[in-house]
Amino acid sequence: MRKVIAAILIPFTAAVVVGLVVLWPGGAPPHKHTGVGFDQQTQQATVTRVVEVSCKAVNASGETPTGDTSTAEGNSAQQEANGTCHQATIRVDTGKDKGRTFTEIVQPDQARQLHQGEQVVTAYEPSAPRDLQYSVTDVNRHLPLGLLAGIFALAVVVVGRLRGVMALVALAISFLVLNFFILPAVLQGANPLLVAVVGSSAIMLIALYMCHGLSARTSVAVLGTLASLALIGILGSAFIGWAALTGNTDDQTGLIHGLYPKLDMSGLLLAGVIIGSLGVLDDVTVTQTSAVWELHEANPTMGWRGLYRAGIRIGRDHIASVVNTLVLAYAGAALPLLLLFSIAQSGVVTVANSELVAEEIVRTLVGSIGLVASVPVTTLLAALVVATDRPGPERETTTAGAAAGRGGRRRKR
Repeated sequence: MRKVIAAILIPFTAAVVVGLVVLWPGGAPPHKHTGVGFDQQTQQATVTRVVEVSCKAVNASGETPTGDTSTAEGNSAQQEANGTCHQATIRVDTGKDKGRTFTEIVQPDQARQLHQGEQVVTAYEPSAPRDLQYSVTDVNRHLPLGLLAGIFALAVVVVGRLRGVMALVALAISFLVLNFFILPAVLQGANPLLVAVVGSSAIMLIALYMCHGLSARTSVAVLGTLASLALIGILGSAFIGWAALTGNTDDQTGLIHGLYPKLDMSGLLLAGVIIGSLGVLDDVTVTQTSAVWELHEANPTMGWRGLYRAGIRIGRDHIASVVNTLVLAYAGAALPLLLLFSIAQSGVVTVANSELVAEEIVRTLVGSIGLVASVPVTTLLAALVVATDRPGPERETTTAGAAAGRGGRRRKR
């Protein structure tokens, strides 16, 4: 069985390496900034002063075209006209205009209010008039995000020790593969599905072997993950095509399609399904393999059928929890969208039929089918491999001694 595993994984690993070399992009292709969404030049800045001003005095509000204040838009405009705005002075801290200041009016109904001393992100549009070249687009979250990442890393190392350190290294390598291979290769025009398969396979091999060691146990988990990813790719391709999902459903994907019109957006959607399923698949396959190995250690005389039956009972609990986790994770990410449908009082069928929600349904169900299939496949592979182990002389002596000890204790009783 170990020779069979090696005969599969060694050529597969070689194919992944060749794929990385052939598809390696060498960087994302350049393009002219459009100034829309994320595709804009940004600089770091600081709010140096905030003063209250009359909205009417700075002409920060306007009337509706019809003058009708009974509508939500007209009522909001009337409240702004009678309200107090804030005039913020912002200093640019990076770039060629470092030290330059500009002012921005913050209306009272805006979700984000500026405060003195706050670090912000500004958008820069060189073609605009000088007074309008800079505008605040977001706040600077480097400190809280960095602190949270540090707490996460510390928790992983404290609990996981050396295994936790290796997990963090594998996580860093996964991000490097994503940023320097998968994303640039897709933008260079390579097939998104092929790039996702090669990139996710490289991440899988590096992460699993680095975290769990080069062993038959890890190799079984790799095989189980590989088989499940293949199933997810087949089902995803079939149902994305059948449901006529374009992958172009919001402003960001629309911007990507506008910048790179030849990019296969439906293929990009399928690539996202595969990459998104990989992390949870690793968890399931490693857990199932470890469970079968531990069952074998506890009872070396158990055959592969007994190991499979015991392992699959553990797997059923795992399936129930993981599928529920996936559904809730996707529902949580799409909660604002679901809330909009609820406000519109749309029926369940209408909501599910919209492409935005249909994408998440296909993503969730295809990934869940792959997860469900990974449990019996990985458990069966692990049971077959571990059941073929033959204990060496030292283990036979230890097992015989333990059995004699148990028999001796019985006779003493």
